[in-house]
Amino acid sequence: MTPANLASAESAIEIDARQIREAVRDAIVERRLAPGTKLSETDVGSLFNVSRTLVRAALQALSYEGLVSFEKNRGAFVASPSVAEAQQIFATRRLLEPVILREAAPHVGKTQVKELRALLAEEERLTNQRGAPARRAEIKASGDFHLAVAAMSGNAILKRFMDELVARSSLVIALYGQSVISSCGHSEHQQIVDALENKDVETACALMLRHIDHIEADLDLRPARKGSDLKDAFHL
Repeated sequence: MTPANLASAESAIEIDARQIREAVRDAIVERRLAPGTKLSETDVGSLFNVSRTLVRAALQALSYEGLVSFEKNRGAFVASPSVAEAQQIFATRRLLEPVILREAAPHVGKTQVKELRALLAEEERLTNQRGAPARRAEIKASGDFHLAVAAMSGNAILKRFMDELVARSSLVIALYGQSVISSCGHSEHQQIVDALENKDVETACALMLRHIDHIEADLDLRPARKGSDLKDAFHL
């Protein structure tokens, strides 16, 4: 095999592993895969018709994000954050999200406000629908709001941190959430956008901190739920 062909083959492997990682990640974030679900390399490989090597690479990448854990002689599982980890995740969000708002604020103009309000309109539409698919989509839309604000900061490192924090927050909410209402208050998002539109950064930061407090206040210490079925999670 020539160097060019080898590079092409390696690129193809990277793309396939990344696609598997994104599919599994989305299923975790949208709570189609519950904490504690076993992620058998053989089963996941069969679902996606790929080798165990590619699955292992995808799961290893997710373990670096704290979304998958490996247990000796047992394999990979969707991570089950402890109470201490849950508290650390929200403590970190309290530190990071006001910083993101301050970084994003100078870049938020009419176009960005329009983009954020479009996300909120979709979130509201999903809130008014019933059924598990709509609920999962609403959860994703809620997280997308926080990620959109991070993207507007123009700081790729902050955006990457928020990607991980939003994903890990979804795991925590799946384990410890008490209510069936939105885990990320729609009206509070609206108020944050209003403050950004009015160039009132201090109010936006205060609203964000209160918003994070409300999310964490909706948690309890219930035992982890039983794992999900892989085939059902990916609709295969």
